[in-house]
Amino acid sequence: MSFLKKLFGGGSKEHAPAGPKRQLEYNGFVIAATPYKEGGQWQTCGTVSKTVDGEAKQHRFIRADRFSDEDAAADHAILKGQQIIDQLGERVFS
Repeated sequence: MSFLKKLFGGGSKEHAPAGPKRQLEYNGFVIAATPYKEGGQWQTCGTVSKTVDGEAKQHRFIRADRFSDEDAAADHAILKGQQIIDQLGERVFS
């Protein structure tokens, strides 16, 4: 594949998550695990969202952790989302 195709989006759709693999409501937040395939493995990725003062807020996170199994990457994303909420709470949206 040529460099220009990769640069302008004509390459593989491997990086795009198809949607949440798993969701969990946790302490008033919603954690969505959205792992994606990267180099033959599943990259830990997800979002933390909450409605604050009538406004929907969302924080996307990606971690370096990779797994051979999509479910394991989703489980890890949920744990990381919980950790973010426990450590930062609503400050995650600042």
